[in-house]
Amino acid sequence: MSTPEVTNDPQFKTSRDQVLKQVWSQFKGMRRGDSGMVPIVIGIVVLVAYFQIRNSLFLSAGNLVNLFVQATTYVLLGMAEIWLLLLGDIDLSVGYVSVLGGASAVILTDTQFHWPWYLAILVAILVTTAIGALHGALTILLRVPSFIVTLAGLLAWEGVLIYVVDAQGTGGTIPAHEKVLYDLVNTNASPLVTWIFFVVCVTGAAFLILTRDRARRASGLLVQPFVITLIKIVTMAVVALLLVLVFNTNRGVFFAGHRTNLEGMPWAIPVDVIMLAGGTFLLSRTKAGRYLYAIGGNVEAARRAGISVNRYRLMAFMLTGFTSGVAGLLYISRQGGVSDNVDSTLVLYAVAAAVIGGTSLFGGRGKIIHALIGGLIVAIIYNGMGLLSITASAEYIAIAVVLLAAVAVDSLARRGSEVSR
Repeated sequence: MSTPEVTNDPQFKTSRDQVLKQVWSQFKGMRRGDSGMVPIVIGIVVLVAYFQIRNSLFLSAGNLVNLFVQATTYVLLGMAEIWLLLLGDIDLSVGYVSVLGGASAVILTDTQFHWPWYLAILVAILVTTAIGALHGALTILLRVPSFIVTLAGLLAWEGVLIYVVDAQGTGGTIPAHEKVLYDLVNTNASPLVTWIFFVVCVTGAAFLILTRDRARRASGLLVQPFVITLIKIVTMAVVALLLVLVFNTNRGVFFAGHRTNLEGMPWAIPVDVIMLAGGTFLLSRTKAGRYLYAIGGNVEAARRAGISVNRYRLMAFMLTGFTSGVAGLLYISRQGGVSDNVDSTLVLYAVAAAVIGGTSLFGGRGKIIHALIGGLIVAIIYNGMGLLSITASAEYIAIAVVLLAAVAVDSLARRGSEVSR
């Protein structure tokens, strides 16, 4: 008894045609300038290959974990900036605001005040969220560009930070004595916890993706072919497996004839993932997220559709403040405390992480995961150049070139979409 040819199966042909149609649609989008993640992935591969060729330690487990730790602050600051970039706004003060929040937690848990760590963290987040609300209220009430309001905020909050730190009488530097604050970046979960965390993440993400596709299919909406969905889930699982293997590699050093034990993921990684999941859910699954995209795409059309534009703009400023507060906690943890001499380029890294990852400067286009990708690219450049002992001036130039390239791609995509209408 002969079996029918697989290629004669109508269901197979339909699936194949859908995949080909999807590929062709993406190809046409690239021709219009809407290249999506393709340039970003190519850029990451090129950077990693270059640094690995120049220094074989780049892809070692110890250096990769260090790279992820370096990226945490850039990633979270990029996430903070995305909430406003979606609206076509910007926050130039996010760097100093984040460190001010972290400084609040360090000071409150210091030997002078003895606050419990959870209350200090809560206050730090409330401080940065309130600052975000203040920026939003001034932008809305004064009807001036957010660029001007947050530029003034940059100068003001830098002054407040210097005053607060110096007022403690510790010589301009306050170490993080509280163990939980210090451990956010500087200690690791066990290998078992690392496995459990990534298995839960991949399983949960796969479940949500499949559930969403099934709901769209049941509603008669357009759904991408199942093969594409399966490829995404498998890719996600492979990436998670590689990360687990890297994190659980013993990265200890030999001391007095014995190898110290250093395994598991840094606790900063779950913080990044939780913020990524929460932000993605808010943007993709809630009314507020849809309204933010609508306002960023065409504010007048959104207003005529009955959307309370000012309310959601204020919400975006508050979300920027909230996210920057989390970033500040990881920043002071990695620094081991806070000082009155803060890197003034933090805000530039925040914008760079968001834009390099794929968020548009013109509003209406962007995802929280763009900050994750952009932050990793910034960290790869700094980490790789550090291994090669390249000067700081060259590092700044490299970041500038990558940022300029990302903005050029964004502008090209915008013009291409306008032409295609």
